Amino acid sequence: MANNTKIFKLQGKVQHYTWGGMDFIPALLHLSNSDKKPFAEYWMGAHDNVPAEVVLPDGSLQPLNAFIKQDAVALLGNSVHQRFGRLPYLLKVLDVKDMLSIQVHPTKAAAVSAFAAENMKGTPLNAPNRNYKDDNHKPELMLALSNFWLLHGFKSPQALVSILMQTPELQFLVPVFNNKNYHALYEMVMTMDQIEVDEHLRPLLDRIVPLYEKGFLNRSQEDFWAARAAKTFCEPNKIDRGIFSIYLFNLVKLQPGEAIFQDAGIPHAYLEGQNMEIMANSDNVLRGGLTNKYIDVPELMHHTKFEAVIPDIIKGTAGAVAVETVFPTPAADFELRKLELKTGSPVSLTAATAEIYFVYEGAVKATDGQREISLRKGEALLSTAGAAFELQPSHDAVVFRATVPQ
Repeated sequence: MANNTKIFKLQGKVQHYTWGGMDFIPALLHLSNSDKKPFAEYWMGAHDNVPAEVVLPDGSLQPLNAFIKQDAVALLGNSVHQRFGRLPYLLKVLDVKDMLSIQVHPTKAAAVSAFAAENMKGTPLNAPNRNYKDDNHKPELMLALSNFWLLHGFKSPQALVSILMQTPELQFLVPVFNNKNYHALYEMVMTMDQIEVDEHLRPLLDRIVPLYEKGFLNRSQEDFWAARAAKTFCEPNKIDRGIFSIYLFNLVKLQPGEAIFQDAGIPHAYLEGQNMEIMANSDNVLRGGLTNKYIDVPELMHHTKFEAVIPDIIKGTAGAVAVETVFPTPAADFELRKLELKTGSPVSLTAATAEIYFVYEGAVKATDGQREISLRKGEALLSTAGAAFELQPSHDAVVFRATVPQ
C-alpha cells in the first residue's frame, strides 16, 4: 500500500430488489432516482458477488475482496485472519417497502456441506434453484432506523393458540399444534396441497382484505400483514402459503435505535421500515413464502428451529469510547457500534481489524497524520487493522462502525 496508508474511502453497491423503496437510499446516498427504480439494499463488504470498492490514494477503485486478498494478514490483523481468512462481516442499509420473503439461514457447518454438494451437482451459482450462494452461515443483527416491523421466530404456545382461535379460518390448525408440536404444524402448512391452501386461506382473505383496503386494520394486527401479503404476492387462483406464517410467528415492532439478532434456524421476515444490518459475510437464504423466488420446503424444514422464541430487543450498551454504543450478539463474525459525535468534539479510534464506518447523519473528517478524508452523510470509510485515526465532526454526526468482537 502506498505510503502505508491505513484509511480509505469506501464505495458500496446498491441492490435494486423489487421490494425496496424508491426514496430513502437515494436520498441517503445523494443520488437521483428519476426512473423510480427500487433501491432495496446498500452493501458495504467484501462478498465475492457484490464487493464494495476501495478508493485508492491515486483515485482508482479496487474491489474490497481483491484489496484484502493482496495482504490479508496485515489488513485484517493476525487474529481475524487466523479465525476467518477473510473479512467476516457484511454491512448493509435496507429500505423495506414491500414485505421480504419468510426465510431461515443455515449454520456454518450446514452451509459448508450444502455449498460443496451443490457445486458437485454442477448447479451454477446464479441458478434460480440454487439454495447456497457461498459456504458461510448468516447470523444477522438489524438496527431500526425508523419504526420497523418484522416477523421473528415462532410465537409462544399460548400466543399461538390464542391467535389461531381468534381467527376462525385457522382454527383447524389448533389440534395439529397439540402438545406444542411446532414441527407438525409448520410441516402441515408448508406441504399442504395448493388446492387446500386456497380453500383455507380464501375465506380469510375475502374477510380481511376489504377491511385492509378501507383502513380498518393496523400494523399491530396479523390480519393487516396477511392482507398486505395477499395484495403483494398472491397470483390468481394461487394463494401464497407464507400467509400462514404471519399468524405463527412473533409480530415485532422496533423503535428507531432498537436492534434484534437473528441466528441460524430462526424463521423471520422483514415487513416494513429502514434499518442498518450487519451479518456474517454470506448470501445464503432458505425461503418459506411471501416471495416469487425459489422455495425448497424440505431444505427449509431441515434448518428451521421448531421452538418458541421470545424476541430479545437489544438497546445497546456503553462502549469503551464515551460516544459509542455497542450492540453485542453471540456471533463471532461481527459487531455493530453507533458513534454519536458532537460538532467540535473529535474522537480518537484504533481499528482492531478492517473496519467500516458509515456516516448516517452529519459530516466528519478522518485524519491519521498522513491523510485527511472528508465524509458526508451516506459515505463510508475503511480503516485497516492497527489504523490509529481521529474522527472530527464538522456537524453533529451519527456514524455506524462495523468491526469484529475481540
